[in-house]
Amino acid sequence: MASRASGSDDQGVSRNKKEARESKESTFAPGEMPLNKYIAHCGLCSRRKAVDFIKEGKVSVNGTVVTEPATKVTGADTVTLADKKINLTKNLLYILLNKPKGFITTTDDPEGRKTVMDLIKDATGEERVYPVGRLDRNTSGLLLLTNDGELAQTLAHPKHNIKKIYQVELDKPLTKNDFEQIVAGLTLEDGVAYVDALGYVDPKDKKQIGIEIHSGKNRIVRRIFEHLSYNVEKLDRVMYAGLTKKTLNRGQWRHLNEKEVILLKHFKK
Repeated sequence: MASRASGSDDQGVSRNKKEARESKESTFAPGEMPLNKYIAHCGLCSRRKAVDFIKEGKVSVNGTVVTEPATKVTGADTVTLADKKINLTKNLLYILLNKPKGFITTTDDPEGRKTVMDLIKDATGEERVYPVGRLDRNTSGLLLLTNDGELAQTLAHPKHNIKKIYQVELDKPLTKNDFEQIVAGLTLEDGVAYVDALGYVDPKDKKQIGIEIHSGKNRIVRRIFEHLSYNVEKLDRVMYAGLTKKTLNRGQWRHLNEKEVILLKHFKK
């Protein structure tokens, strides 16, 4: 009896929270949205990054600097970011790239090095997309690029535990003891690094490792092995948020289909 009452209470709390959210959202008239959401829908950045731009005084609405992210705006308002007018994106793009080594994961490089944008220049038309997360210059594999700022924020946020699978080639065989240390969790300079799964790709070649991980920390896979005195000679991301490299050769890209986009937006860890 007590457990049923508790469950009922939990449902009541959940319902109250939902009603509170709906009440808050209903304060926006049709066509209105918070300023940070508007900027994200322009395909420039995530909502979180848009909040930073707004609070830094870089955003104006109808000629007036606005510093409150929840400010109501519509498509009829003139919104500028860093003195440049921005517009709501009409066509949302989702591009999956099999990135080769030697390309920087950025939209622009002041040093003139090759970027991932060079590989997808024929994919975007007039729309501007940006990478979700990043791969190091010497890391190959799957990279998602989009102008859907809301989705980008969801995928990049640590709380969603988006899983990635990498294939690693080491400079020497991974020992049983080191294998077990990685599975147990290694203490690195920025905390304990846990993996979701670890295995030998080929039992006869213990330099070839498969690793599944959801941490988005910088260079986390390389740092795990470097901590145990291994050099990572090759690192390839073979799965990201349920997407795989199937039919996608190195350096090639493709648009996600409608089913993939739906699954991505409802992806569960």
